[in-house]
Amino acid sequence: MSKQEWIIAGVLCLMVAATAWLAKAGNDDGNWQRDPIRMAYSPLHFKPAILQAADAECLACHREVLEDRPRTESPAGLKAAEARAWYQQTSTYAGEQETFHRRHLTTPYARQVMDLKCNTCHEGHDPREEAQGSSATTPGQDDRGFVLRKQVNPETTCLKCHGQMPWQNMALPGPWTEFARDFGNSCLDNCHENIRTTRHQVSYLKAEAIEAAGRKDAEVCHGCHGGRPWYRTSYPYPRHAWPDMPRKTPDWAAGRPTESEARFRTAPAARTFKP
Repeated sequence: MSKQEWIIAGVLCLMVAATAWLAKAGNDDGNWQRDPIRMAYSPLHFKPAILQAADAECLACHREVLEDRPRTESPAGLKAAEARAWYQQTSTYAGEQETFHRRHLTTPYARQVMDLKCNTCHEGHDPREEAQGSSATTPGQDDRGFVLRKQVNPETTCLKCHGQMPWQNMALPGPWTEFARDFGNSCLDNCHENIRTTRHQVSYLKAEAIEAAGRKDAEVCHGCHGGRPWYRTSYPYPRHAWPDMPRKTPDWAAGRPTESEARFRTAPAARTFKP
């Protein structure tokens, strides 16, 4: 045999051996956690399994989202303890700088008013492609619930608590930060004592805790309704019916749903809060 033939034969032997090893590993269910491809295509990353997934199942592989910590100092020398972003200006912001997931899942304030789970925001995605219509398994171009190159849809998750306050819709004279004193620094004792009293009845929020904290500090309300804006738009909250609700729907609310998303509903829409 020539040298070239020996090389070809050696390559073929290696290919056969590799194929046999992969086949054996594929048949061994215990090896799936060591196989990046099988891990990426775990049923937990797709609907419907992800909708019933417990946080522990997610954190078995993604524990780093709770264990990682921010740098104490930036490469330019800015100390984290001295830095405050525009969305960290409310009185409810407390504690050291935290990572994104820890701020939403484990900090004291998050535990007080929220009950977020991994699948509150993460509803699954195709790890092969994160662009519509790029393969047979990706969402179609007409899928409005899909966001290019993002693992969550910010319009249905982040925007709920990080949008602008639409003060024009509320007939306020201007932004809350400028006119809060005119309303006694209270959202609940004035406007929302009798308006839109059916609120926060979703599984990812602790309604009673929010109500109690909001009566003590209006920044609790403002924090999620304009005080921590990441976006220039506001979230179109559903208009749950409340006692003495006007029959006519204002133009700015035309087309809005009258109930929260089905997967988040926890109580009948008739439930209201009173002092």
